[in-house]
Amino acid sequence: MEKKQEVEAKVTQLLSEQLMFAPDTGHIRLFDQRMLLIPGKTLGMLRKEMIETFSFDKAKELLTRLGYQRGVNYYHHLRSIAGEDTDTLIRSAMRLAELEGYVYHDPIESMQIDVEKGIFQGDYQWHSSWEAENYLSHFGLSSRPTCWTMVGYANGFSTAMFGRPVVWREVECKAMGHKTCRVIGKPLDDWEDSEELGSFLKIEPFVDLPKLRQHQVPADIKNTEDKQDDSASPLNELVGASAGFNKVIYRLKRVAPTDTSVLLLGESGVGKERFSKALHAISQRSNGPCISVNCAAIPSELVESELFGVEKGAFTGANATRPGRFERASGGTLFLDEIGSLPLAAQGKLLRAIQEGEVERVGGTDIIKVNVRIVAATNNDLRKAVEDGQFRADLFYRLNVYPIEIPPLKERREDIPLLFNVFVERYCQRANKTLAGITRRALDAMWHYDWPGNVRELENLVERAVILADDNMPIDIPHLFNGGENIETASLGLSSSGRLQQSDKKVLTTDANEEALIDNLLEQGVCVEDIEQKMIEQAMRRTDGNVSAAARMLKMGRGKLQYKLTKQPE
Repeated sequence: MEKKQEVEAKVTQLLSEQLMFAPDTGHIRLFDQRMLLIPGKTLGMLRKEMIETFSFDKAKELLTRLGYQRGVNYYHHLRSIAGEDTDTLIRSAMRLAELEGYVYHDPIESMQIDVEKGIFQGDYQWHSSWEAENYLSHFGLSSRPTCWTMVGYANGFSTAMFGRPVVWREVECKAMGHKTCRVIGKPLDDWEDSEELGSFLKIEPFVDLPKLRQHQVPADIKNTEDKQDDSASPLNELVGASAGFNKVIYRLKRVAPTDTSVLLLGESGVGKERFSKALHAISQRSNGPCISVNCAAIPSELVESELFGVEKGAFTGANATRPGRFERASGGTLFLDEIGSLPLAAQGKLLRAIQEGEVERVGGTDIIKVNVRIVAATNNDLRKAVEDGQFRADLFYRLNVYPIEIPPLKERREDIPLLFNVFVERYCQRANKTLAGITRRALDAMWHYDWPGNVRELENLVERAVILADDNMPIDIPHLFNGGENIETASLGLSSSGRLQQSDKKVLTTDANEEALIDNLLEQGVCVEDIEQKMIEQAMRRTDGNVSAAARMLKMGRGKLQYKLTKQPE
């Protein structure tokens, strides 16, 4: 009981310090972000319109995603000021939902959470659910649960905290005639119908997808790039809940029924090819082939023969007639990756092929009609390339009909735990290993890392981590970041005189570096209190004496920091 009261007092103080009303400026702020007070009746009318306009299921998906993003956002704000105390984090999340007027939480059983062992179990009653009451007022009794935003909120917060997808299921709902609402939470994989429960995170239900069917091509032109591996389908990995991800999916959905050329823009490694394959899969061309071409990987003298094909005897070594990528993609989609690296000489012929829908093989005289949908991709600024004379303006305008910007991973961090889980499952299966989960510090490191290599880098680091981690043990920082990656760590070190000092440099956290730092500190006889004092002093200097900002930097509650400041020597 004393522990519970202590947590409640801590949560009350923590949230009261973060909530600010400033009517003179028209601002309400929580965690330094602007908030709004919206009448429940007004929001309820919007929810009603969504259900009537989009259908019950579509409204559920959209509102679940909305709640998910809110949960992830709140977790990382709370984590920065409340530290690692799981009880405080969970109770703070509940209290926020209660302050916002959504529900009142009543635990049926104590939460069981062990991030490193992969244990998560929760069972709660929700009293006075606004969502359930709103549905009853507009539609009467429901045959299915209706607390979608709150379920999404619980999913997002728990997933961010746990490091892998956690799904809460509403097993009882007041809108269905039950006395209260009841939710049960556990890892996605622990649910028998995990695919259905996690569907709101994937592209399939978000857009109306035809089933993927393998295109049958003639045996003489069939090769490995035409084959589709169902186990590694791009749709199985295309998961996300961030605003950036949803924007891309929305634009893909709008253009999918057409034959319009699409230009995918984004940094290297953001997943442009995966999005192109998803576009093909939801298009009317899904029965046809999806052929990918890396323009940067083709020697300039072979570009035309690769794209348009070659006739037997056209040049030395041309011992057989070979169709080009345009012919092989006819009836489907042709993905031109790194289009900006295409030589100028080939750009003119590419433009003609796109505009006229016909190609002529190298060494041939026959005109061959083709029917392809062009999806191009680049990480370069094509407008600048046009200005510099490195890219044809007419080809640029032909490709730039429908551009889609794919944000880098650092701008859609909500997707990191979801992608992480997909990759862990894949490489654990390949390596025949079972891992317990991920440590809290590794999860924090992934969240704060800048990911210059984007999704591709995340996948590579997960593959590395799966190899290095021991069976039935969690993935830790040294398993992920041991290839020279710079991650933010506590920057305490020793001066040449052996005195403790602060460094503004980023340091690589590895087993060796950590052990060396700790060994040096122990050899110099530095005590824990000295380290803490130096960190507090430096944080206060860097924030110009702002206690709240310093507390966030130290991942410490403001009240706790204020107390420690009063105990410091003058």
